[in-house]
Amino acid sequence: MKLKITHETSYSYDTPVEALVQSLRLTPSVHEGQRVCEWHITVSSGQRGVAFRDGAGDWIEGWSVRGPVDTVTVSINGMIETRDTAGVLRGHRETVNPIVYLRDTPATKADEALIRLARSVKGDDALDLSHKLMAAVAEAITYTPGVTEASTSAAEALELGQGVCQDHAHALIACARECGLPARYVSGYLHTSVEGKPHDAAHAWAEIHVGSLGWVGFDAANACCPDERYVRLGSGYDAQDAAPVRGMAFGISVESLDVRVHVEEVQQEQ
Repeated sequence: MKLKITHETSYSYDTPVEALVQSLRLTPSVHEGQRVCEWHITVSSGQRGVAFRDGAGDWIEGWSVRGPVDTVTVSINGMIETRDTAGVLRGHRETVNPIVYLRDTPATKADEALIRLARSVKGDDALDLSHKLMAAVAEAITYTPGVTEASTSAAEALELGQGVCQDHAHALIACARECGLPARYVSGYLHTSVEGKPHDAAHAWAEIHVGSLGWVGFDAANACCPDERYVRLGSGYDAQDAAPVRGMAFGISVESLDVRVHVEEVQQEQ
C-alpha cells in the first residue's frame, strides 16, 4: 500500500515567547514493513539542529525557533510504501535490551484491577498470551473519544471502562509487563479502521516482545495486529516517552494546540 501523509501541528501563544526548542520523533521507522519514498519535516521559522538514531532505533531531530514568536507550526509531508508483516517488526535495528521494557511508569503501572485482568488470561505460549491479552483489554475498555485525557493512566482508563488508543496501549502494556513480557508504546499513523472508516489522526498501539519472533505489534483499540494500513514512527515506555513532538517554550504564555492529520492511499503505477 502506498500512503500519502500530511501532518500539521500548530502551537499558538497568547503572548509571544522568547524561544522554542523541540525534539521531533516524526520520521518513519526503518523496517521490512515500510519504505519511505519521500519525507519532509519543516518547522516554521525554525532551525534544524542535531539529528541522531537512538538506541531504540528511532530517528530524533532537534529544532529551535528564535522569538519573539506567537505561532509555530510543525509540518510533515511524505509518501511511504507499506506491507503486511502480521505485526512482526522485522529488520528494525536497535541496541536496547528488551528487558528494559519491563519497567513501569506512572501511566502504565498496574493496580489491583489490571493485575486481576492480566492474571485472568492464559495462553499456550507468549504469542498466544499476547493475542489474548489484547482481546481482554479491547473488551474491558470501550473505544470512546473525549472521556480521557493525555494524563490518564492505564488504571484510570480501566476503571472508567472507556478510552482511546493511548489508553488501550497503556493498559495492554501494563498487562503484558505483569505477565513478564516486555512491552512498549508505539506512535504512528493508521490509514483506516478495521471497518474501513477513515482515520485522519495520529494513532498508537503496543509492541510486545514474544521470544524468537521479537517485537510484535498489538492494537487493542482495533483488536488486530498492525498491517499495511499502519505507519510506525517511534516507541517508548509510554505515550509521553514516545511522543512525536517534545519541547519547551521560553517565556510566560498560555499555549494552545491544533493538530491536523490526513492519511491517503495513493494508487500505485502498474
